[in-house]
Amino acid sequence: MKIAFFSSKPYDKIFFEAENKNYGFELNFYETHLGPHIVNAIEDEQAVCVFVNDKVNRQVIEILAKKGVKIIALRCAGFNNVDLEAAKEFGIKVCRVPAYSPEAVAEHTMAMLLTLNRKTHKAYNRVREQNFALNGLLGFNLFQKTIGIVGTGKIGKAFINIAKGFGCKIIAYDLYPDQELMNNGVEYVELDKLFKSSDIISLHCPLTPENHYMINQETIAMMKDGVTIINTSRGGLINTHEAIESLKNHKIGYLGIDVYEQEEKLFFKDLSAEIIQDDMIQRLMSFPNVLVTAHQAFFTQEALEQISEITMRSISEIKEKGSTDEVVML
Repeated sequence: MKIAFFSSKPYDKIFFEAENKNYGFELNFYETHLGPHIVNAIEDEQAVCVFVNDKVNRQVIEILAKKGVKIIALRCAGFNNVDLEAAKEFGIKVCRVPAYSPEAVAEHTMAMLLTLNRKTHKAYNRVREQNFALNGLLGFNLFQKTIGIVGTGKIGKAFINIAKGFGCKIIAYDLYPDQELMNNGVEYVELDKLFKSSDIISLHCPLTPENHYMINQETIAMMKDGVTIINTSRGGLINTHEAIESLKNHKIGYLGIDVYEQEEKLFFKDLSAEIIQDDMIQRLMSFPNVLVTAHQAFFTQEALEQISEITMRSISEIKEKGSTDEVVML
């Protein structure tokens, strides 16, 4: 079995090669993302392993099938970047990593919230310059604040457990409410009520056609003045242009994003010596009350170990048995 890895970084090679000692597959790593521009470079690989910003559309899948690829393995939870209908049509199995250390993402979410609120990033820079003044560093207590959680899967649930430790009131929205959370005092509400009632809103849901641009001018208007929004899920959940307008008029008090709707052009790259052409991300980063991290919420030792282990096991099981628990069902 030969596997081609796309959008790979040095840490991917380290973790997957370590896990591959249990399998003995031939691994080929490509730094470029998978898309129409590179798919013809595949020669005799039977599987491709892709990440969040690879473009696995019908055109790519058709070429993969012609080249004998039988497996598309996503080393992430989301699969909105794969044309599942085309994969089914061409007989290619698609598997993913539905849960890898949800605590990693949940903890990063809280880190972003605390950084924005208590301005620790600004305080760090000030003190290094021997500026010990407190003006401009005023924050607020999380204790007794209402946090609205959109999506109560494994990551949302992990974040709820963290937020409850701070004494926050939790309300939540999910198409499939979690009985255990309800038994522990989490109140499920309609999405409109969540937007209207929350001091802080944290997004923990997959991106679907139905929730694309969930955070937009209309829904932001429902929210409390000065609301805090944190997104560690998918960039397309937020209409960035309309969020910028709401930051300018102070409707949004704080915005923390680990994902961005046009991140495939930016994230996972060192662009420090280049002129970035994306005006929206430049405008976002100009706000003192916005924190941007480059899709790093998943980036822990434990998460990378789990991602490599689950991905390699899934590929092996599909190869040997034709299926695995992690196959994406249509």
